[in-house]
Amino acid sequence: MRVAVVGTGYFSQFHMQGWQHVVGAKVMTVCDRDGSRASDAAAKYHVDSIMADIDSLIARDDIDVFDVIVPPAAQSEVLNQLLPLGKPIICQKPFGRDYAEALGFVKTAEAHKTPLIVHENFRFMPWFREAKRLVGSGALGTLHGICFRLRPGDGRGPNAYLDRQPYFQSMPRLLVVETAIHLIDTFRMICGEVCSVYAQLRRLNPVIAGEDAGIIVFDFASGAAGVFDGNRLNDHVASNTRTTMGEMWLEGSAGVLRLDGEARLWFKPHHEPEQEHPYQRHLDKGFGGGACGALQQHVIDALQDGDAPENTAAAYLTNLQIQEAIYRSNVTGQRIVLDQFDPLAAS
Repeated sequence: MRVAVVGTGYFSQFHMQGWQHVVGAKVMTVCDRDGSRASDAAAKYHVDSIMADIDSLIARDDIDVFDVIVPPAAQSEVLNQLLPLGKPIICQKPFGRDYAEALGFVKTAEAHKTPLIVHENFRFMPWFREAKRLVGSGALGTLHGICFRLRPGDGRGPNAYLDRQPYFQSMPRLLVVETAIHLIDTFRMICGEVCSVYAQLRRLNPVIAGEDAGIIVFDFASGAAGVFDGNRLNDHVASNTRTTMGEMWLEGSAGVLRLDGEARLWFKPHHEPEQEHPYQRHLDKGFGGGACGALQQHVIDALQDGDAPENTAAAYLTNLQIQEAIYRSNVTGQRIVLDQFDPLAAS
């Protein structure tokens, strides 16, 4: 399948690296208003052409899939031009500037029968896929709970995030919108649907506008409980704190599965010693154990087989509902029950 990449910002490098390894797809062109950035990306990843605007891209008839890698503020302009074409679109997250805009994209996609997928890549990290497999196999028994402690250690001081994603400093919402949303999606993949949330969010670094720390408690329909404990200022034990971004514990009636900072999984059966659980971490495949490429391969395979890929935009709206419930809980100090919460009414 022939792919057009739209946008060449910071995270596009990981998309481009992923596309290099996808079987059945080839990037045909890179589109960006910044011609020098587009040229640099095309040269680095051996792409034959560049384009400066969406109108020129739309005029091409040799594109099968669009990979849109632009920030939420630019998504409306891009998606509203591409969605009527009916061709599959992968859209970077955060998906939409708010829930209402994301819902609008979904409705437009449905009206034009356009497959729209959100590029939510954490669920494709090998350690989370293996954790899901183990839970599904019954290796942990009845699942009691999940806990993830996010500690990338990149949010300290006046220069926090400036070398990578400087717009983080001015985002009115940061930790949940930019980072915890990944774990919301991952928790749902591993533990099932969320019934309610309770959250306390904080800002530790005064130079940023939004929250950079917080604790979120989840109740799952399965009866399991979850905790996201996020803090972007402290780090964790790891040779590269951005490999896993933190540590995870999955507890079940048969034992505990632990993820460490080197992406190793450790299983401790009840009343028995902890031992490493071997699996393929794929740390040589780049960001997140090749998570971007794994997501892209999954989407291409699903499209070719006529199946619905994971993280369709319609399904992703549940993540955004949970996200909004978290912010509402932080404001009200109350536990928010999801089936009684309407993000549109609350906004």
